Amino acid sequence: MADTLEPAQALALWHRAVVDSVRREGPDLSARQMALLLCVYLEEPPHTVRGLAERLNVSKPAITRAVDRLSALGLAKRKPDEADRRNVFIQRTVKGSVFLREFADLVVAASRTEG
Repeated sequence: MADTLEPAQALALWHRAVVDSVRREGPDLSARQMALLLCVYLEEPPHTVRGLAERLNVSKPAITRAVDRLSALGLAKRKPDEADRRNVFIQRTVKGSVFLREFADLVVAASRTEG
């Protein structure tokens, strides 16, 4: 694959990775849930609902719903802020790390597929 992707190539890559992900046994995440999960795993902590809402430019209730789903799946967890009980930190989990590593493997495999 070329060093620089054209828009159609980038979409085809994303398409192959997402289709392969959907075909696997495992959680089916919305774009918002995936974006939130990627922020938590790829950006430096700490992560709060307020901070994630600002980062993704969505409402705090929308972040809360996404965190509810990710928590129910074991892909992220909440931890109360000991210094300020109004804050809740959103943290990584081993299951979430494995999920994203497997998704990253799908993206790499898709990038190697001609088509």
